[in-house]
Order: sequence, then C-alpha cells, then structure tokens
Amino acid sequence: MTTKNGKAFPIPVRAKYSCSKCPAYCCSYPEIEVTSRDIERLAKHFELPYREAEKRFTKYDAKQKITLLRHREDKIFDSVCAMLDQKTRRCTVYHARPAVCRGYPDSPR
Repeated sequence: MTTKNGKAFPIPVRAKYSCSKCPAYCCSYPEIEVTSRDIERLAKHFELPYREAEKRFTKYDAKQKITLLRHREDKIFDSVCAMLDQKTRRCTVYHARPAVCRGYPDSPR
C-alpha cells in the first residue's frame, strides 16, 4: 500500500503497535468487511433502523459477495473508512466499530 505521494507506508510491528502513533492505516484498507451484527451495532449507535444504517454506511460488492464499509477521500491515503475523523485520525464509532476493527491488529485494544 502507498500514500498519495507514492511512498510506501510501513507495516506496523504488532508487539510494539500503538494506535496513538498511527495515521489510521487500518482505516485505509480498501475492503473493510462488515457482518449483519456490525450493521446492527452501528444502527443502535446512531439510533437508526437496520436498513437505514445498512444503506448509509455500507455498500455491497456483488463480485465478491461481501458487504463493506463505505469510504471517502482522504488527505493522507487515497480513501479511508467514512467513520474516521480525518483531523484526529481516530474512529468516530469506536464503541460500535465492526468486529474486524475490534480485532486489529490481533487484539481488542
């Protein structure tokens, strides 16, 4: 993966990984897969019906047959998860984040 300026960014070392020193690499992954449980969690967080949360925050990749979080343009990476606060580089739905985000990079914190 590369940043907009074409430079490669380093893969984090898991043993010493700190989110506080990260520009949100995980949020820049082009495919952040979500489950129906993840959509339920987002719907509850935003006090929306399930279908509205699904429509607003996800998109379906028919080719791969998976549901993904929506992305938007970013100043550091080409695009990032729509839930990322681009100023603080932190998740705006941290307590309602999808399971794949909860497990990154191999631990819940």
